Amino acid sequence: MAAKTAATVPSLAFGSSPHIASKVSVSRIMDTVTLSLVPAALVSLWFFGVDALAVILVTVAATLGAEVAMLRALGQGWADAVRQTRDGSATVTAVLLALTMPPASPWWLCVIGGVVAMTLGKHFFGGIGSNPFNPAILARVFLLISFPTQMITFSPTVESFGQTSESRVESFKAKLQAQGVDGASYATPLSRLKEASRLDREALAKEQSVIGQEWPLWRLLIGNIGGSIGEVSVIALLLGAALLFYLGYISWHIPLSFVATTGAITAAAWLYDPIAYANPIFHILSGGLIIGAFFMATDMVTSPVSPKGMLLFGAGCGLITAVIRLWGVYPEGASFAILIMNGLVPLIDSYTRPTKFGAV
Repeated sequence: MAAKTAATVPSLAFGSSPHIASKVSVSRIMDTVTLSLVPAALVSLWFFGVDALAVILVTVAATLGAEVAMLRALGQGWADAVRQTRDGSATVTAVLLALTMPPASPWWLCVIGGVVAMTLGKHFFGGIGSNPFNPAILARVFLLISFPTQMITFSPTVESFGQTSESRVESFKAKLQAQGVDGASYATPLSRLKEASRLDREALAKEQSVIGQEWPLWRLLIGNIGGSIGEVSVIALLLGAALLFYLGYISWHIPLSFVATTGAITAAAWLYDPIAYANPIFHILSGGLIIGAFFMATDMVTSPVSPKGMLLFGAGCGLITAVIRLWGVYPEGASFAILIMNGLVPLIDSYTRPTKFGAV
C-alpha cells in the first residue's frame, strides 16, 4: 500500500480544550443575561420613575467608562479597549449593580460603584474569566460598608414617571400631616422586621401583625414596595430567569438550593417562635434573595462547575443569608453570603471534582 503523500494527509489544528464548536459566545450569553434583566428594570421605572432611570444610566456609563480606562491602563489602544467592552460583561455587571441600589442614589455613588466593580472586582484579578468574586456583588458590599446611610435610604414609590423621590416624599408627608400624622419611615420589609426584633414580645407581636398587613404576599410578588430598584418585583425577576433556564445558561442547582436552604432555616425559626420570626414565604419574597439566587450566584465564572458543587454552594449561600437575616446586624444577607461563598469556590471544586474516566 502506497504511503500517503503530504497532500493527502489531513491537517490537524492544535489548541487548548474545549474543542466543541458552538454558536454560543461570551458576548451572546452576556447580552442574553442583560435582556433577562429588562423586565425587572422596566418594573423599577414604573414604580420609581425618573430616579430609577438615572441610576441605571449613570451606573452603566460609569462602569463602561471604568472598563475602557482600565484596558487603556493595561496597554490596549482605544479601538481595542472599546471593542472589548462590547463583549457585554461590563454591561451585565453595571445593570446588576444598578438594580441593587436605592432609587434615589446620588450620581457619585453610582460612579464609585461602577469603578469599584471594574477595578477591584474584575481587572485587579486579570479580567473576564479570572475574577473570583462577582464584580457587582463586590461593588455593592463595598458601597454598603463605605456608605451605609446612602445605601439604606429608601423612598416610597412615585405617583408618575417624572416625579422624583424627593418630591414624592414631600407629597407623602403633606398627606400624612393633613391626616394628623407627623411622619413615616420608608423602610423595606426586612429592615422593618429587623427593627421590630428589638422590641419586647408584646410590642413585637403587634408589629409583626402590622408588617403582615402593610406588605401582604401579593405586594411582595408584584413589587409595589420600598427597596432597591430591581429587587422589588419577584415576578419580573422570575420572568427573566425563565429565559436563562430555557436557553440552558443557568441550571436549577444553585437557585433551588439557595432558596430552599433559606426557606428551611427561616421556617424552622418561625415554627419555633412565630412571634419573634417571620414566616419563610416572607423571607423568600423579600429583599435580594431572588435576584441573588438566580442572577448573581449563578455567575459561571464565580460558581462551582459540578452539580454537586453547585448544590453545596447554593446551600452555603442560603445558610449565611438566613443566619444574617435572623440574628445578624444587617437586615439583608444575600450579598454577603454570595461574596463569602465565591471565596470558597476553589475549595468546593477541589472536593466535588468528578472522578476521571478509568480512574480508581
